[in-house]
Amino acid sequence: MGRRTGGGVSVAATLSLRRADKAFLGGDRIGLLEAIDRFGSITRAAREVGVSYKTAWDAVDSMNNAAEIPLVERAAGGLGGGGTVLTDEGRETIRLYRVLQDEHQEFIKRLEGRLGDVGHFYSLLRRVAMRVSARNVFLGKVAELRKGTVSTEVTLALKGGGTVCSVITNESAGVLGLKTGMEAHAIFKASAVILGKDLHDAKVSARNLLCGTADRIAHGPVNAEVTVVLPGGSVLTAIITEESAKRLLLAKGDHVCALVKASSVILGVDA
Repeated sequence: MGRRTGGGVSVAATLSLRRADKAFLGGDRIGLLEAIDRFGSITRAAREVGVSYKTAWDAVDSMNNAAEIPLVERAAGGLGGGGTVLTDEGRETIRLYRVLQDEHQEFIKRLEGRLGDVGHFYSLLRRVAMRVSARNVFLGKVAELRKGTVSTEVTLALKGGGTVCSVITNESAGVLGLKTGMEAHAIFKASAVILGKDLHDAKVSARNLLCGTADRIAHGPVNAEVTVVLPGGSVLTAIITEESAKRLLLAKGDHVCALVKASSVILGVDA
């Protein structure tokens, strides 16, 4: 149940009746009951709702076992069993379920009205829920595409004004369907980040220079983990050697710059 909204996204939910924390009656079984009432035959009802004869009987047995009063009565007979009918309790159950369903649909409509842009909310949930092993995942918009013979150079504009450049194969760019203005994720490992101070005028081969403020520094026997707050509020994480951290004299509040090769940046888009 649900309505389609902008961006092809809809709010949907299923309605089921539960007993002892176990669902025993939902839309599929209500459809089966209605078919039994209409045809008076479990065989025809099963065919109507697209399940096997055995599955239909298993569902009927389950509903009858869960209900205080049987919903379906069946007469003895051969395969297909003649005279299968709903009891008054079964018909009342259908009526009550449809009333609940109508109210449920109205609730979904009201919920969509209050949520507003469901597509935007859905996109946010996907970004928050996305799980990848790389520590750095930044959302941006494709600002520029430069296609070469083998590879495509993609520049993403990040919130806060920075950019991230990635070099991927032309085939990958085609699979992702990259176009200027569309949203994409820049993903790179913390170990792919090189940290330094006062690198604005340095001549380096790495395409990406992301500068911000050192926030947290976790020292270890071999490596140190450094988080850097970028303009716009995004947080970058770097793993460097403990020796390098000491040599840089890193402290909370320091202005630092992160270098990341374009070849180390993986791009992803929402499905």
